[in-house]
Amino acid sequence: MLSQEFLQKLRLPDLEDVIQYIRSVSPPVIVSMGAVAVATTYYLATRPKAFPSVCDLHMQSVEVPGGDLARRSVLQNGDGYLTHLFDDARTMYEFFLRGVRVSNNGPCLGSRKPKQPYEWMSYREVMERTENLGSAFLHKGHSKTTEPHIGIFSQNRPEWTISELACYTYSLVSVPLYDTLGTDAIAYIIDKASISTIVCDTVDKVSLVLDCFKDRKHSVKTIVLMETPSADLVHRGKLAGIHILSLQEMEAIGKVNHHQPVPPQPEDLAVICFTSGTTGNPKGALLTHGNIVSNCSAFIKMTEFCCQFSPSDVQISYLPLAHMFERVVQGVMIVHGARIGFFQGDIRRLTDDLSTLKPTVFPVVPRLLNRMYDKIFGQADTPLKRWLLGFAYRRKEAEMLKGIVRRDSIWDRLIFRKVQASLGGRVRLMITGAAPISPTVLNFLRAAVGCQFYEGYGQTECTAGCTLSMPGDWSAGHVGAPLPCNSVRLVDVPEMNYLAVNGEGEVCVKGTNVFQGYLKDPEKTAETIDADGWVHTGDIGKWLPNGTLKIVDRKKHIFKLAQGEYIAPEKIENVYIRSDAVAQVFVHGDSLQACLVAVVVPDPDFLPGWTKRTLGQEGSYEELCGRADVEAAILEDMLRLGKEGGLKSFEQVKAIYIHTELFSIENGLLTPTMKAKRNEMRQYFRPQIDELYAGIKM
Repeated sequence: MLSQEFLQKLRLPDLEDVIQYIRSVSPPVIVSMGAVAVATTYYLATRPKAFPSVCDLHMQSVEVPGGDLARRSVLQNGDGYLTHLFDDARTMYEFFLRGVRVSNNGPCLGSRKPKQPYEWMSYREVMERTENLGSAFLHKGHSKTTEPHIGIFSQNRPEWTISELACYTYSLVSVPLYDTLGTDAIAYIIDKASISTIVCDTVDKVSLVLDCFKDRKHSVKTIVLMETPSADLVHRGKLAGIHILSLQEMEAIGKVNHHQPVPPQPEDLAVICFTSGTTGNPKGALLTHGNIVSNCSAFIKMTEFCCQFSPSDVQISYLPLAHMFERVVQGVMIVHGARIGFFQGDIRRLTDDLSTLKPTVFPVVPRLLNRMYDKIFGQADTPLKRWLLGFAYRRKEAEMLKGIVRRDSIWDRLIFRKVQASLGGRVRLMITGAAPISPTVLNFLRAAVGCQFYEGYGQTECTAGCTLSMPGDWSAGHVGAPLPCNSVRLVDVPEMNYLAVNGEGEVCVKGTNVFQGYLKDPEKTAETIDADGWVHTGDIGKWLPNGTLKIVDRKKHIFKLAQGEYIAPEKIENVYIRSDAVAQVFVHGDSLQACLVAVVVPDPDFLPGWTKRTLGQEGSYEELCGRADVEAAILEDMLRLGKEGGLKSFEQVKAIYIHTELFSIENGLLTPTMKAKRNEMRQYFRPQIDELYAGIKM
């Protein structure tokens, strides 16, 4: 430590006196003083600095004058919604043209085989292939006005993006298909959209399409397979009146019959994105080029101050391209001439893909983040390791709350280096959406990964996102402020005691990212978009004091699981109630969990006879309800009925709790009209629900 005498000398205005004093002290003291000076200088030069805030983080949205309590982004210019950022990029086709130009014909789409490096197609190569494929579509009779819809039924891979870019280039409309909807839903979509050409990645998907239309009329004329089809498959197609050919053959047809691009306008339809919905058939959301461009542009506008994109950026593509979240992220990459590297198609190899690709942009969903969180804490298998992990997290969290985001602290080097290396070591931007995420998980991973990490909220009807966390605000527990392309309004839901004057209500969205309605379904469109153009999301939101939105409930008894699947519990309960052993059932799903659980009340009149018949066991009602093998048999019977009733795998419960008292008006679990009070049930059975989830190994 420096002496008090020396400090007093430094305060003297006479510099010569200071020099004389320094000369008089011993050399070790001089060395110590020098070391302290060097260390102090180094710290001042390298200490982490927070990015200047893009806005006042205490007020991230403002009320729209005369807008019925609607709020808009503070980044929105004037009263108008953001439509675009680049004058030369107002459609998704122009997005690609800009990418070709700013990339200087750099790498565009990349893929890899197991244990191999990524191989890249340049922007010019991709452009050539899109024009060839698009020309072949035109040669097959497609045009902007005649059969404009092209089906894409594939996992993420370069050919998926090439197929969609081919549609954009010639003012055609892509219609993604995905097999988790089931055969009936795929047939419904093909019929509803009158799709005559489908691009498929595998033989299995071609077979699935062929099976959809056995012995009945259909609109499909051509199936383009990304692989080489066998003679047998071609023959099967011929019997169904469908021409099956390879993508290579299709592109060759287009090369011989080349057409000049037919650029779309912002108001032209770009995508029909079918949502899985909750009950009934899927609904096809109509999205224009302007819708997608405005949503991409709003994301860029929100993040550009702290995270400017460039051709050097690399995105890992593994989230389904059939959903708009991934497509908007790809649009952001393409307009900046950046690279998109696709995973191998097996999510179990994603870590290997990340370490090989070394992405800078990593879109994620809560389910993946939950696994990362669990894996990190699973490795802290001693009290000392857990203490060190918690201590390191708290140190980095303290920096985050000051707006400092980095991955070069001592805690990164000692504790979090392996976490960051597992993602490739270069990630500088992550964004999560599609379902809610636990604030605990989000906060921890923000600290562990040490990058700009955003949380968004939205739905297909708003193209993808309608709110996003603001740069610099690294708190959790909310979904951010409205995007500059839309405003958000909360509408009264009096039956649930949510009132807009209290800053609570159903989340409604209006702006340039709002869809045009559902394909050939005016009734559903009118239910979703009101006369003033507001999309009613069905989610209940609450404004926080800093102008951010918190999602607190659902207007209807519909919810999402962690992986983003919508669940209608009443539909599932109506299937399970058909079990002879079951009198009542309450199906519950937690948006932070990936599966369903249920509380089951066995039927007192039927249970004894049912167990004797199925298990050969006898006993009183209470005795039977307490036996594990009886519980297992009831669950097995419910799952059987669920399968027979057409429930999807994610709609089936994974565990049940046996309750012996019937739900009733008297115990407060049923309404006077004998309907379930779901909120009360959720609270009443919370300990049992938590125990069920704790016992499930995913």
